[in-house]
Amino acid sequence: MMSDLVIYFSRSGENYFGGVLKNIEKGNTEVIAEYIQEFTGADLFKVEPAVEYPEDYMECIDVAKKEQQNDARPEIKESLEDISAYDTIYIGFPNWWGTLPMPMWTQLEKLDFSGKTVKPFVTHEGSGFGSSKRDLAKLCSGAEIENGLSIPGANVYDVKDTVESWIKE
Repeated sequence: MMSDLVIYFSRSGENYFGGVLKNIEKGNTEVIAEYIQEFTGADLFKVEPAVEYPEDYMECIDVAKKEQQNDARPEIKESLEDISAYDTIYIGFPNWWGTLPMPMWTQLEKLDFSGKTVKPFVTHEGSGFGSSKRDLAKLCSGAEIENGLSIPGANVYDVKDTVESWIKE
């Protein structure tokens, strides 16, 4: 029997919530990834950069912006090489400068998405998916990309029912 997989990037520490910087112990995207696992039994794979982003939020977004401007592929701690055992792949990330954080590019470009169903989810502070859906279409060539779920980061602990409904769509 084929199963589900969640590939996600999430950052804890200093994060931005509606104009205020707050420290969080678990990244917003990780909260949603765990809801998906709870409802589907999916395996989780967290994409983590080999070199951690700065703890300071403003420094972090500067680094992230430079990576994007340079079309960088930052090294990641561990790489997923094969997704052939899965038919549905949930791909989750915070919206960084309008798209996926660059470590997600590093990971997703390595995988063959032919014949897979991809369900993207994003956490953000008002920018939704940005251009990430277009980027996912390139990164997940051959996949059927379904409707995504867009969640404001400040709301992650209030949307469990929304996540469950979206999974069942």
